[in-house]
Amino acid sequence: MSKLVAISCQVLWRELCYYGSMSPHVIEFKFLEQGLHDTPNELRRCVQENIDAVDGSADAILLGYGLCSNGLAGIHAGKTPLVVIRGHDCITFFLGSREKYRDYFDRKPGTYWYTPGWIDCSRTPMPGKERYDQMLAEYTKKYGADNAEYLMEMEQRWYRDYTNAAYVDLGFFDTEHYRTYTRECSRDLNWSFEPVPGDSSLIERWVRGEWESEDFLVVQPGQEIVASHDDLILKAE
Repeated sequence: MSKLVAISCQVLWRELCYYGSMSPHVIEFKFLEQGLHDTPNELRRCVQENIDAVDGSADAILLGYGLCSNGLAGIHAGKTPLVVIRGHDCITFFLGSREKYRDYFDRKPGTYWYTPGWIDCSRTPMPGKERYDQMLAEYTKKYGADNAEYLMEMEQRWYRDYTNAAYVDLGFFDTEHYRTYTRECSRDLNWSFEPVPGDSSLIERWVRGEWESEDFLVVQPGQEIVASHDDLILKAE
């Protein structure tokens, strides 16, 4: 039995707690706020800070992030190995492989993904005056009125780049209300809707310590994570 520390985006909290509870290892979880991938430098800073805080007190540290807008690039291991699932983002974790994600992206590139964690922890695209007013108030408080209007305009334009809402979950609890929410979002945004079967195999192998395949990157002490710019997505140097 090993002691593992999982440092992860909050959108994965349900899945990691559920499958982690069945791991033969003792796992301590540290969940960071969703949205750090929007500011990769801040994601890198926060993840490294949390790694440094537990370095040397565990047998390995699991990082619950993909490359995430290059936010993991430059993260380095101190005394403790880091273990990462190879993927551009966490949707790979839900689908079970990089290949499944790539195949879906090639078929439907204008897809926005919904999962229970994304719906719980983030502002998923959904039009409507009440939601618009809520987001505008948040932006105004953070960035001022002029910047808030600009950000809202950019966000509404961003929605138009998508045409499909894909809902995926791993099916270990009643998620029908999340599926219904995604369907309603797709209808209001005039997007198509598609439920996509989830696959928990990557997450299960990750929390069980089965890291021998190319699905996982093990970063040894003294190494750092870099983008590999190939199908493996991440490598250690």
